[in-house]
Amino acid sequence: MEQKLISMTEKEITRHNVIKNLIDGKINSIDASKQIQVSVRQIRRIKAKVRKKGAEGIIHGNRGKESNRRIDSETLAKTMELLNQKYHGFRPTLVAEKLLELDKIKLSNEKVRQIMIENKLWRPKPRKQPKKRHTWRARKDNYGEMQQFDGSYHNWFGGVETCLLLSVDDATGKITHAKFDYNESVVAVFKFWLEYFEKNGLPISIYLDKFSTYKVNHKNATNNKDMITQFQRASNQTGFKLIFANSPQAKGRVERMNKTLQDRLVKELKLVDITTIEKANKFLKEYIPKFNTKFAVVPQRQSNLHRKISETIKQKLPQIFSIQKERKVTNDYTIRFENQYFQLSQEQPTIVYKKDTVIMEKHLSSEIKINLKERYLNYAILPKRPEKEIDIKLPALTIRKQSNWKPPINHPWRNPFLFRKTTNSKQQIRHVE
Repeated sequence: MEQKLISMTEKEITRHNVIKNLIDGKINSIDASKQIQVSVRQIRRIKAKVRKKGAEGIIHGNRGKESNRRIDSETLAKTMELLNQKYHGFRPTLVAEKLLELDKIKLSNEKVRQIMIENKLWRPKPRKQPKKRHTWRARKDNYGEMQQFDGSYHNWFGGVETCLLLSVDDATGKITHAKFDYNESVVAVFKFWLEYFEKNGLPISIYLDKFSTYKVNHKNATNNKDMITQFQRASNQTGFKLIFANSPQAKGRVERMNKTLQDRLVKELKLVDITTIEKANKFLKEYIPKFNTKFAVVPQRQSNLHRKISETIKQKLPQIFSIQKERKVTNDYTIRFENQYFQLSQEQPTIVYKKDTVIMEKHLSSEIKINLKERYLNYAILPKRPEKEIDIKLPALTIRKQSNWKPPINHPWRNPFLFRKTTNSKQQIRHVE
């Protein structure tokens, strides 16, 4: 009789010996279940299979057979083609999402990772030794209680470095606003937050770094609280609090979000062939809601702490979010600002004296206004630098234009009061006679 060779693992050999002792009556089902660490019900199933098939009954029935979840060769070939061409450089998780979304190929994240590792398209990271862990600050309770803000410079699209201004809600991890710009300048940040206020309202606080746009980092600024940036001044006038982080880890939610977007968003922009800031900002309006649906978390409380901007502040927003500098009115009533000379008109909404301190406001629309006592002065831009004048006869600029009219010599205002009274008395005496 021909003998059949059966290959068994060490675990299967141990199980076979236990089941053989059970069949021989040396132990009962309870003892066998404790030795193999399976239920009594499973022991009875294995015992029945061994009696029927012998030692082969210990081996799982699917050994040597193809899995029911095996990926067919056609799907695998199509996936490999997409990985090498369309999704080259993508991470496994994002590849799995795009395969399902765009190509209708359903594969798990782990399966995609395994395929990429086998074909040397992905290198698994080595397991790092545990380091000293930092204690995470608990999230805020309510939406709108704190916004973490940062600007991320990266080659987002088109091969040119641009800046993504990003605001992330601390309580929900939700992207509340995002915008591409060329840099993290005062004008770019002002435009970002004006759009934010219009869309969401006024947050209680903003958590950000100590970049020069937001904070004066000079050593003397600690003792001199008057040394503030344009953004700090705007925050004081608008009514939201600025909190400055001492390290990137302190505002880790927005830092981690930037890292995630540098991977995912770059690929998304590449898939739709976007190369300009205008198109990228338009794409963000559609992309952010989908991103928030996938990654945002539920806050501890459901209250929205964004405040509605009052009509008074709303009307002043263009003034508040403008670049403001102090200047002096010279003796000839001119003001120098940004290498231009502004000549004040004689008629003004308020009295203007020489050496008055005015505030030059450069609005986001590039319009320049001169503010004195909350009134905007009338002016004309001179084509060149005016000639220096030391003695100016005009003492001040007033609401009404000064007239050159002089009263005549016989005007009653010029006659002495006593003379007028004597003349009237003589006329009365003559009339009596």
